[in-house]
Amino acid sequence: MNALDNFLFGIYPYICLSVFFIGSLIRFDRDQYTWKSDSSQLLRAGQLRWGSNLFHVGVLFLFFGHSVGMLTPHFLYEPFIGAGSKQLMAMISGGVAGLLGFAGVTILLHRRLGDERIRVNSRTSDIVLLVLLWLQLALGLATIPLSAQHLDGSMMVLLAEWAQRIVTFRGGAVELLDGASWVFKAHMFLGMSIFLIFPFTRLVHVWSGFATVGYVFRPYQVVRSRRALAPRKPASAAAPSAAPHSPPKAVPAGSVAKSTGVAR
Repeated sequence: MNALDNFLFGIYPYICLSVFFIGSLIRFDRDQYTWKSDSSQLLRAGQLRWGSNLFHVGVLFLFFGHSVGMLTPHFLYEPFIGAGSKQLMAMISGGVAGLLGFAGVTILLHRRLGDERIRVNSRTSDIVLLVLLWLQLALGLATIPLSAQHLDGSMMVLLAEWAQRIVTFRGGAVELLDGASWVFKAHMFLGMSIFLIFPFTRLVHVWSGFATVGYVFRPYQVVRSRRALAPRKPASAAAPSAAPHSPPKAVPAGSVAKSTGVAR
């Protein structure tokens, strides 16, 4: 392993994780009004609906699949499924999810660059993020043919062991990548770089998505209508109701003459 590999796969992961956690915490503490997804739905909703749904379904499946697949020790799943079968399952399910996510991010990137109103209202970080996600998903799909060349699961076990040694601060992680293809390494480097820029982009709204689990355990909200909370007026203060108006009675002509003193 040369010095570049030692930096990229031995030191760079810790830089990315440190910026990811500390940067997210600082942004939440100092700039809460920027903690949002900055949706442009009002400018063009139809294409956003298709692109966003495809992208989120695919990427969420890939995120949890990579997290569980790479961070679960081999001895835990070995009694139930072999490394080769696990790799084949990951290739099929990950390939389907990767295609969904790639189609979604392609729609979103075309929408953001092809519509002048959306492009003008976009930040540089929005476009850079979509380009990085597009490249990352393309590289992930490109690893499937390479994985098909060794279906025994050996490379998958080495990559998982590298990730487990990184998160547990054990040495010897970089040496495990000696035989890995540049496609795998580029995919890993770009994935770590997305964690690096995470706190500076709209990706911070992902934290809020995970935080919604807290709603399951929070107490119920008691909602009362405004009419029920309004104070009632006492009965004595109420205005008296007006008596019904009755028409005037007819008075005989002689009575009028006597009262006015006018002879008939």
